[in-house]
Amino acid sequence: MATTTVSLDLPQSPDRVWQLIGGFGSLPDWLPYIPHSEVGEGGRTRRLTNQDGGVIVERLQAFDHEARTYSYAIEQAPFPVTGYLSTLSVHAVPGRPEASRVEWSGSFTPAGVSDAEAEELFHGIYADGLAALLKTVSALGPDAAGARN
Repeated sequence: MATTTVSLDLPQSPDRVWQLIGGFGSLPDWLPYIPHSEVGEGGRTRRLTNQDGGVIVERLQAFDHEARTYSYAIEQAPFPVTGYLSTLSVHAVPGRPEASRVEWSGSFTPAGVSDAEAEELFHGIYADGLAALLKTVSALGPDAAGARN
């Protein structure tokens, strides 16, 4: 099994960041390469469409609003892995109440590629995603993320 984790500190409180990214269908709000998310089964699945029209189907495995974290599995995707499980979490940064640390991690079994190739693929996806999140949060300003419902 291969794994990778990316984390990034953001200039917003954990609660404000969670308001933006904590919804299972909220990826289009902050991830430009996923412009469409259709939630199904009462919020337990999401059907994502990427910029090229590719489809990814994911299933929510765990959700903890208080801990600001959720985990999901991929059911359908064009990725060379099986057994994919990922977690997205927002944490407080000790001593910095107006900052948060977002962590995106995943574990998976490569299929037809090496562990290193699969890890590099998802490390890049997570790093690009968190860079997009930083850009989105920065564009919202200090109070805008907190005003979202």
